[in-house]
Amino acid sequence: MSPDVLSLTRELVAVDTIDHDENHALAVVAPHLEDAGFDVRTVEHEPGRGTLIAEWHADATAPPLCLSGHVDTVPLGGADWSRDPFRAEPDGDRLYGRGTTDMKGGVAAIVCAAVGVATSTRAPRAGLRLVLTAAEETGSHGARGALDALRGRPSGPLLIAEPTSNAVFHGHKGALWLSARAEGVTAHGSMPHLGDNAVYKLARAVGTFEGFAFTEQAHPAMGAPTLNVGTFHGGLNTNSVPDSAVATVDIRTVPGQDHAAITDDLQARVGDDASVGPLVDLPAVWTDPADDWAAAVSAIAADVTGASQGGEPRAATYFTDASVLTPALGGVPTVVCGPGEPELAHVTDEWVSIAKLRESEEIIRRVATQWCET
Repeated sequence: MSPDVLSLTRELVAVDTIDHDENHALAVVAPHLEDAGFDVRTVEHEPGRGTLIAEWHADATAPPLCLSGHVDTVPLGGADWSRDPFRAEPDGDRLYGRGTTDMKGGVAAIVCAAVGVATSTRAPRAGLRLVLTAAEETGSHGARGALDALRGRPSGPLLIAEPTSNAVFHGHKGALWLSARAEGVTAHGSMPHLGDNAVYKLARAVGTFEGFAFTEQAHPAMGAPTLNVGTFHGGLNTNSVPDSAVATVDIRTVPGQDHAAITDDLQARVGDDASVGPLVDLPAVWTDPADDWAAAVSAIAADVTGASQGGEPRAATYFTDASVLTPALGGVPTVVCGPGEPELAHVTDEWVSIAKLRESEEIIRRVATQWCET
């Protein structure tokens, strides 16, 4: 019997996984999967931070459908929450708590749907593979840590249950996070001519990034690539010339862009004032909406939610573990479809619709049943 998706979401939210301790969250779902006949193992990329790989009939005649989500969450932020962020309190149709939308609700829907399929399907044509990751929010480190266990093994398509309000997104932008670092020479603040001010050098450097024009055309679903300078830090005290300064840059790319070429272009702009290098390098992901499996997922989602089929294809501005998993699994068709609301990810008083949790479980169950039985 499948666990209840609302109850499982609440159990997951109760485990604090803000950039740590994901193994405790995985321990919540592992027994449900094991009881349903899944072979479950956890691959750690660092102590206490693992990615769970659960397989059911992975050796069937057709490759397994892959379902994925992450169990880590972002910090609570500086503002006070009106509710305990780890109690997952329902209020009408809303379930409040850190990770309800991004994306413990999606993970709960995956697990409940997978258990339901595994306990009701006999002699499946294809099996299921769940990849539930750690450390997605900071650059998909958990997914990278599990690659040796995934590469070279047959795989069917990939569904990531990140927040889409149960709409089907056919891909997402890539993420290229860069550091720009300037070095100088320190001196007493009353004698600045004896030093070399790293803050001035870095300010000149990042100033060249404002209005940076990408040469690539906008993607029909993702729009244009973007660049944002997110942080700027320099110096240690007021009365010294700073000898070091660093800024971070968040670039969101579209399919076809070369991240190394972008990095080289920005380095050429800043010249000797700063050195530019990658922090996170995750490519964009896109699946043709006309792909048979992707079209079937869209039809199922529309039927469950009552939304109209068709319309313009959609994509996410955020990144997902698909940047790592899709190429590792052989470039399989990939969609993003989960119960959370994209605009509620990372916010104070984050919540998810309870009705959409149940819709998501049904969508994933139908997608998995169709893949395993057809």
